[in-house]
Amino acid sequence: MKKVLSLIIVTSAAFPSSASAAGSVTVTDQPTTPVQLLVLFLFLAVIPGLVFAMTAFPRILIVLSFVRQALGTPSTPPTQVLVGIALFLTLFVMTPTVNAVKDEAFQPYLDKKISFTTALNQAQQPIRKFMFAQTRPSDLALFVKLSKPKKIPTTKEQVPTTVLIPAFITSELQTAFQIGFMLFLPFLVIDLVVASTLLSVGMMMLPPPLISLPFKLLLFVLVDGWALLFQSIVNSFNTS
Repeated sequence: MKKVLSLIIVTSAAFPSSASAAGSVTVTDQPTTPVQLLVLFLFLAVIPGLVFAMTAFPRILIVLSFVRQALGTPSTPPTQVLVGIALFLTLFVMTPTVNAVKDEAFQPYLDKKISFTTALNQAQQPIRKFMFAQTRPSDLALFVKLSKPKKIPTTKEQVPTTVLIPAFITSELQTAFQIGFMLFLPFLVIDLVVASTLLSVGMMMLPPPLISLPFKLLLFVLVDGWALLFQSIVNSFNTS
């Protein structure tokens, strides 16, 4: 549960804000309990979109979808299963980032050692570090240019989170499609061999995918495909 709440602080840190206490003209740094509940429910509502935008989830889910298509089984595993696998692989990949947020922002805030605004600011750093590690410089430069800033950022600290997030998503899509292309190649070879064999023996009316499917499944099982796939996905992330 603490990891989930830490993710809420991470995502809220992308757009930090301050709150004032009701019934007094004195501005405080600590939000009241109703404000805390409002912020909690707000980010619970938008967490699905933030998970897609700021974590490893998009790359993992796209790669798993490519594997399903390459195998020729468009409905197996079911989409719900792929989403579940992607979610827990995302939690596995993001564990160092979530732990950093918990140690640097969430736990100190619960212990009342830092203010709410300070917790939000400190929670930004681990998630920004993760996104910077996965973002290609060309994509980051593109969105910096598109944002038309008054002053070009010269350091990572100067890059706004609103610029970093779309650059990160673009890099994730590019990387996922590159991995998907490499995954398609061995199965494409099997399809071509089967289609050529059927054509050479005059069995043109027999659908090649029907014959190639068992061979593709056999190849995937013999090479321990799922373990190899999960290992490759996890190693594709730069978590250093």
